[in-house]
Amino acid sequence: METGNQTHAPEFLLLGFSATSEIQFIVFGLFLSMYLVTFTGNLLIILAICSDSHLHTPMYFFLSDLSFADLCFTSTTVPKMLLNILTQNKFITYAGCLGQIFFFTSFGCLDNLLLTVMAYDRFVAICHPLHYTVIMNPRLCGLLILGSWCISVMGSLLETLTVLRLSFCTKMEIPHFFCDLLEVLKLACSDTFINNVVIYFATGVLGVIPFTGIFFSYYKIVFSILRISSAGRKHKAFSTCGSHLSVVTLFYGTGFGVYLSSAATPSSRTSLVASVMYTMVTPMLNPFIYSLRNTDMKRALGRLLSRATFFNGDITAGLS
Repeated sequence: METGNQTHAPEFLLLGFSATSEIQFIVFGLFLSMYLVTFTGNLLIILAICSDSHLHTPMYFFLSDLSFADLCFTSTTVPKMLLNILTQNKFITYAGCLGQIFFFTSFGCLDNLLLTVMAYDRFVAICHPLHYTVIMNPRLCGLLILGSWCISVMGSLLETLTVLRLSFCTKMEIPHFFCDLLEVLKLACSDTFINNVVIYFATGVLGVIPFTGIFFSYYKIVFSILRISSAGRKHKAFSTCGSHLSVVTLFYGTGFGVYLSSAATPSSRTSLVASVMYTMVTPMLNPFIYSLRNTDMKRALGRLLSRATFFNGDITAGLS
């Protein structure tokens, strides 16, 4: 392949999972199944919360937004990967790559901020139960969601726009199934100092600060629960945080796994598998964590599915 550089690379090659055609078929079936489960699970969570008046509370309002963010986060990368496997064409245009970077970063940051908002919601519910309805009023909830969206989009836009100033070498191979920002920067022929500064700044603002907020919220929650004398009330307080804490652990655990594996073994199979965990497995498991551990969600899902079955039965009867 010729050497040199160009201001805008026309195409990137997503190496992804290099395997024989037989293995590619299995990989396609596996990832398609995971995507359908993720899409269906998160969509059911959203529909159940919207259709059940008992779930029109701040906690479930934030959960529906988290499910929407997870659905969009996965849809940013997986459909393109499935198309590449199906057509055996692993190229993505420069504009398409920038689009993936922008939306992947936006929804990833939104996930992070929503988890922080949900931690604050649990903090208020457990540490200030008598003032919960006053503090977590609809106006504040709306502002928290709007702020999370605005901060995520602005942070992602800043990281994406700095890529436009780069020139790239002609060998545009990315050892992933999507356009990961860090991997794209490795292909640049021009200086990436400004890009790295922006990434470190964004990581601090959109990563470290929210994580610190979650840690502080649970620090206060644990000490508040320990002061409760009744064992039954302690268990009830802990149970309201269990699902959220499980999702936080899964989100940050897989996220740290991606970057630690990338630092230890760059462009390795381990890093690729870690990316799959972060981009596909975590959004797929979140609906199960919240629905299986939450009685209200299970009841709402049951009512939703019952109505859907009844509606389908009426249509079938009408057609016959």
